[in-house]
Amino acid sequence: MSTALLSDADHSSIQAKATSLTAAGESTLEKVERIFHFVRDEIRFGFPPKWDVVKASEVLTYGMGQCNNKATLFVALCRAAGISARVHCGLIDVDIMRGVFPPMAFLFLPKAGSHAWTEVQVEGQWKPIDSYINDRAFYEAARHRLSVSGKPLGYSVAFLEGKSSCEFNSGEKGFAQMGAVVEDHGTWEDFSQYVASNKYSSLDSLQLMLYPMMAKLCNRNIERMRSSRPAARAVDPVLEQV
Repeated sequence: MSTALLSDADHSSIQAKATSLTAAGESTLEKVERIFHFVRDEIRFGFPPKWDVVKASEVLTYGMGQCNNKATLFVALCRAAGISARVHCGLIDVDIMRGVFPPMAFLFLPKAGSHAWTEVQVEGQWKPIDSYINDRAFYEAARHRLSVSGKPLGYSVAFLEGKSSCEFNSGEKGFAQMGAVVEDHGTWEDFSQYVASNKYSSLDSLQLMLYPMMAKLCNRNIERMRSSRPAARAVDPVLEQV
C-alpha cells in the first residue's frame, strides 16, 4: 500500500483553498473556525466513489465525504494554513449508520468500523473536533429523525454521551459521533498511517466489490433526509439532556 500522505497539504488546490479561507490573518482559532465551516457545509456528508483511501485534494474535488474523508481534508487545510493538526482514530459502532446504510448492508458489516476525527492545536493545547462531519442541513434532519425514533444513535448522529452538536466548538460543546466510539486507537500524523496499521478495520474483497452500490444507496438516503430538513431549528429537550 502506498505511504503517500492522504492529507496532501502541499497540493495546489489545498493550498489555494486554505489561503482563501484564512488570508484575512485572524487568530489561529478564527482560522480553524473558517476551515471548520467550509468542511462542514461545503463538503457535504456522503460517500465518495472510493472508500477510505482518498486524498484531501480528491475530497475537495468530490465535494463530499464521510468521517474519515473529512478528517483527512480538515487536517490538510489546517496544515496548509500553518496550523498544527492530526487525526485521532478508533472504532465506531456501525449502528450509528442505521437509517443511512441500507438494511441489507449490516449483513456484511462488522459490529464496529474504523473512524477518525480531528485534533487541532490551539494556544498550545490539542482540541478534538468532529462536529463538522455532518453538514448542517443533513445534521438537523438526522437529529430530528433520531429524536422521533427514541434511539440513542443512528442517522450518523450519537447521543450516548453528553450533548450532540454540529457547531464549531473545539471540543467543549459536544460532538456529532463521539458517543458511538467503542475503541480508541490514539492519534496519527496522517490517516494513511492508520490505514497501514493492524488497528485499521479494512473492508474485505466482497465489501469492496459491493461498496459502489452501497455508496449510491447511502447517498440517496442522505439526500432524502437532507431535503426533509425541519423548517425551523428547535432544541429537543430530551436529546439535550442525554
